Amino acid sequence: MTDKTIFVKDIRTGDRVNEVFLAGDKNLAYSQKGSPYLNIRLRDRTGEVDGKVWENALTWDRAFKKGDLIRIQARALSFKNAIQLSIIELRKVEDAEVELADYFPVAKGDRSAMFAEILSYCAQVKTPCLSELLHAFFRDEKVAELFRRAPAAKGFHHIYIGGLLEHTLSVVRLLNLAAGHYAGINRDLLIAGGILHDIGKIYEFSFDRIVEYSDSGRLVGHIVMGVEMVDARIAAIPDFPEQTAMELRHLILSHHGVLEFGSPKRPKTLEALIVHYMDDLDAKVNAFQETIREARDEESDWTPYHRLFERYIYKGRKGNEPNAENPDLSGGTAVSGGEREI
Repeated sequence: MTDKTIFVKDIRTGDRVNEVFLAGDKNLAYSQKGSPYLNIRLRDRTGEVDGKVWENALTWDRAFKKGDLIRIQARALSFKNAIQLSIIELRKVEDAEVELADYFPVAKGDRSAMFAEILSYCAQVKTPCLSELLHAFFRDEKVAELFRRAPAAKGFHHIYIGGLLEHTLSVVRLLNLAAGHYAGINRDLLIAGGILHDIGKIYEFSFDRIVEYSDSGRLVGHIVMGVEMVDARIAAIPDFPEQTAMELRHLILSHHGVLEFGSPKRPKTLEALIVHYMDDLDAKVNAFQETIREARDEESDWTPYHRLFERYIYKGRKGNEPNAENPDLSGGTAVSGGEREI
């Protein structure tokens, strides 16, 4: 087994790179002159970087598939204020040759501690039917394990093992603050809805090696899947109040806020409105933080253009760096995106 010595976060313009990375995505493209070239999204646990194969692209394309580990020889160049690797040679690497943990990003926080905190919030819910519903989910060890491991999205925020857990806990912490700030809030419904708003994501994604949508994730989506999961658990709880069930369904169905972002309904209760905005806030803060963290052009105070935010993001001048990330959540927060990944 060979130790990894070069991580994505350490690569600088001009570096010669001879290292193993995970091929997260790849596609064959053609230049304006008709010459084929290969795009590869290279990953390890510290981040991602674009790679390009300009010569013999057709041959190298057949040498590996998406999700494989590959050793590359490349030169790091600057392209549009971002690092890009110009790859000269590559070969597929077997899993046994490396330490797999080096290639799969995971939440920085302690997942056991974060899950224990989620359970503590479950215990604070005193409404009997909601308390029983939450415990019905997390007493199921399969559900609990998927919830501890799942990412929160594929391409915009918390895109790592434990991302869903980190995001959910961050949202619930914010909801807990909001419940004490605003009058007229049903705290138990708010907290239960926050814990379950993204529960469908445990089945929306597959995440053994790279994060991909499952078939049901693409065809149905986590919002509807989440409501179906909640309805199935409610059906097993005697005399669950229909009004409470309806308001909880609405909260899940409306948490993306608007129809064009995938919500079948817009928020029409106080609790649904607050969950939507806390979810959206947490997502966008995390996306900002990750974009700033991955922007390694030290000569600029700005990140590269962010396609989904449709803007450059200010990193701050040197010497004015913000305080260290929250050690409990590692800066955890979330966004909507693509197939609107809130």
